[in-house]
Amino acid sequence: MPRKTATQQISRVARPRLYEQLVEQLMDFIESAQLGPGDTLPAERDLAERLGVSRATLAQALVALEVLGVIDVQHGTGAVLVYRPNVPSVLKGLREHRNRLPEIVEARSTLEVKLAALAAERRTDEDMQAIEKALDVMADEVASGAKGAHGDELFHQAITAAAHSGVLAQLMTFIAEMILETRLESLGQPGRPEQSLASHRKIADAIKAQDPEAAAAAMLDHITLVSDVALLK
Repeated sequence: MPRKTATQQISRVARPRLYEQLVEQLMDFIESAQLGPGDTLPAERDLAERLGVSRATLAQALVALEVLGVIDVQHGTGAVLVYRPNVPSVLKGLREHRNRLPEIVEARSTLEVKLAALAAERRTDEDMQAIEKALDVMADEVASGAKGAHGDELFHQAITAAAHSGVLAQLMTFIAEMILETRLESLGQPGRPEQSLASHRKIADAIKAQDPEAAAAAMLDHITLVSDVALLK
């Protein structure tokens, strides 16, 4: 009797993405080194050598862990462990984050473009001072070699306040945590803090000139820029 031939196609096993492999290696290192909350990971150069990857590759994996709240990357201190989850939960969080990125960008381009236009129409002198102060904070952070995340957050908060729209402000509060994820990820890209600061200045100039169309266009350009993130493939 002839043997039966299976006709159903066997599904290929998905190969983990590079950043997932590296994140898993980092979690294994944290486990083997018995690091706990508050402990600091080795310097990036040392860690990259131990893992056999470039510093640029390692930096992106660290950003991924920072996005998930596993570590807190502090300028001048390094990566501090916040909590030590298991590997499967971290990888699940990374995949969920990757899948919702397009929707976060959609929400930002809808809300923040309108907020920028309204801010140009409604801003007061006090609002403008808050916007400019946020630019100064980010500029100081970037000049010191940091990502500028705090100044970036202050800038967008100042624009939201300058729009004087309670409902839109509530919607921004609702998605604030998701925006923080994309902020960290974007500002972790090489050269991005400087580019982001420059695009902030264009938005601020349009709001100062009380030009709603220019403010909206500058904000859309900015969101397009910061949405171009490159987690390891």
